[in-house]
Amino acid sequence: MSYTEWKDKTAGFKTVDVRGVVGNFFPGLKKQAMQIPQGSGLTVIQSFEPIPLYEVMDQLGYERQVEKISEKEYRAYFYRAQAKKAEVDIPMRPAALTNFPMIDNDLADIAVNFWDLTWNDDRRHLPYEMRLLLSLTNAVGAGRMRQATRELVKAYIHGLDSAALDDVFELLAWNQGIGCFSSEIGPSTLFAAYKFIKQSEKKGTAREEICQGLKEKFGEKNPDVKVQ
Repeated sequence: MSYTEWKDKTAGFKTVDVRGVVGNFFPGLKKQAMQIPQGSGLTVIQSFEPIPLYEVMDQLGYERQVEKISEKEYRAYFYRAQAKKAEVDIPMRPAALTNFPMIDNDLADIAVNFWDLTWNDDRRHLPYEMRLLLSLTNAVGAGRMRQATRELVKAYIHGLDSAALDDVFELLAWNQGIGCFSSEIGPSTLFAAYKFIKQSEKKGTAREEICQGLKEKFGEKNPDVKVQ
């Protein structure tokens, strides 16, 4: 359907204003979106274009129209053309992007579009999971274990074979050194997530169950992983 076919219905959409909301509001918003029936919709107000919402809203059967009302207000109208269930559970949306409007709204626009270009643009050549691993290793090198853990969880949930993680940690031991690996990487949440995967697989645990465990143990509820 085109926007003109459902434009008149937007006045009756439930409105959610997330301007100024710090932290990961996405799980709550997704829960609301899943409950909205076909033929109805949701209006999301944000101080930058809410690009990080688009992928999951698309999976849930929503069409969208976005309007820039002012320098500090975007309105995204999501119309549920089909009541679909998300095919892939996309973990850990970039909640830190919601911090940028506190500094400057133009900076928020730049940051969210840079994120979209880096992770979603069709011109990217490397597979998504490979880019996640590169991001993971860069994060370790910069001492950002929180980010590294998030990338590992996303890569595994996306379907990465744990044997690739074996290679990554072997290379980290080589490049960072045994001392750094022992004192910094080994005791980290990153390595704890890796051990959880390997130990669970050794027990014969189903991959779906391992992914669920990763989300529960190393997701947004974990203070060492959560972004505020």
